[in-house]
Amino acid sequence: MPRNETRPLAKGEPARIPDWAEVQSGLVRYLRAQGARIDIAEDIAQETLARLIAISREKEIVSLFALGFRIADNLLIDRHRWDSRHGLAPDPEIQGDTPSLDRVMDSRRAVEVFQRCLNRMPRLRREVLVRRRLGQESCQAIGEDLSLSPKAVEKHITRGLIDLRRAMEKAGIDRPGWDG
Repeated sequence: MPRNETRPLAKGEPARIPDWAEVQSGLVRYLRAQGARIDIAEDIAQETLARLIAISREKEIVSLFALGFRIADNLLIDRHRWDSRHGLAPDPEIQGDTPSLDRVMDSRRAVEVFQRCLNRMPRLRREVLVRRRLGQESCQAIGEDLSLSPKAVEKHITRGLIDLRRAMEKAGIDRPGWDG
């Protein structure tokens, strides 16, 4: 646990009393955004609150929501693992359109790998790739802004995509169409 989330209470120091109802509703919203069904989100939020209350009796929680989200994430992963081990696949009709936890975790990992790879790229290659793929700018416009020929812009894009593909493969992420 990061040092900035809690600190020991000094002897005789009273703990601040947070608005636990607000924390619980924030946790449920967070868990729902992570793809948890409402019943699971409420159960995990309740367990998270119990843990936060226990921690708050011994330490001051500096960042209540950060610690709560971290605990909730871990409980959600534990729940998913338990369900998987015991053959309790989620019912697609109950789950609705929310992505599975596996898909959410895979996507987060892919974004982390993607971001690390972008950060390691030469500045010009990264800028060209981001402007073209995310900004949807034309090679001509990028070239004019950066004093590059359209062919040079295309080469930067190609090399950037190769870098990203290699990083994804090295990390074991198989995402068909991610660079399409």
